[in-house]
Amino acid sequence: MAYQSIEVRKLTPSIGAEIFGVDLGKPLGNQQFQEVHDALMENLVIFFRDQKMSMEQHKEFGRRFGPLHVHPNAPITFPEHPEILVIKADENSKHVAGEEWHTDVSCDLEPPMGSILYLTEVPPEGGGDTLFANMYRAYDTLSEPIKQLLQGLTALHDSSKAHYYRVKATDRDDIKFPNAEHPIVRTHPVTGRQSLYVNRGFTLRIPQLKRHESDALLEMLYRHIETPEFQCRFKWQPDSVAFWDNRCVQHHAMFDYFPHRRYGHRVTVCGDKPFLRVN
Repeated sequence: MAYQSIEVRKLTPSIGAEIFGVDLGKPLGNQQFQEVHDALMENLVIFFRDQKMSMEQHKEFGRRFGPLHVHPNAPITFPEHPEILVIKADENSKHVAGEEWHTDVSCDLEPPMGSILYLTEVPPEGGGDTLFANMYRAYDTLSEPIKQLLQGLTALHDSSKAHYYRVKATDRDDIKFPNAEHPIVRTHPVTGRQSLYVNRGFTLRIPQLKRHESDALLEMLYRHIETPEFQCRFKWQPDSVAFWDNRCVQHHAMFDYFPHRRYGHRVTVCGDKPFLRVN
């Protein structure tokens, strides 16, 4: 794809690209916005370096892609900015969000379209990379009999599986632990491509199958999803931004930098209800 207002450098042939020539702290013109959107659709996750954004500017960039999502049970650190999710780890952290492969908040009836993470502090001695995996490729590389098996199957997703450590949280009066049932194979509403939509973080079981059948099939899919050839790996620097399409990407945050500090803010763009369009 040819771009005129931005420069796009691919990280791998199938997923990930760095974007140059964009200042996310300023409003994007229509052409530049469209090209950033197109780069996201083409590369599934895009990265920006050397950005300076206030929380309001971060939210404004996210709003160009749709209304912003408020996490159902994460702490709200800034009451005047409930859409800002703080991503933080330091010497007191026993775990970090996203330590296993997952899709953000797939437990919602209408899971987010995408997430925009802006890190301002990174571990001084390296570590803290984020891995991203292409769920189009995960689906496309399945054998035809498995693809046929998955057609029409759904999976139950539950927030209490991923966010069990927040069950006793008392800092929010409106805390929720949603659950939802989604097709295992979903159709992307923009590209029309099919992708796998189960993940270790939120998925509980396949209701159409017996428990042992569900467990075996899900474990096979999880291991397939984690194939290295489906992945790219982003090495963070201060003031870097990652924007991933939550509808066709899973990600995994490495927690290999204890006791060092890693800090940033995330905004998440609302999405729609997953569906499968059978060709």
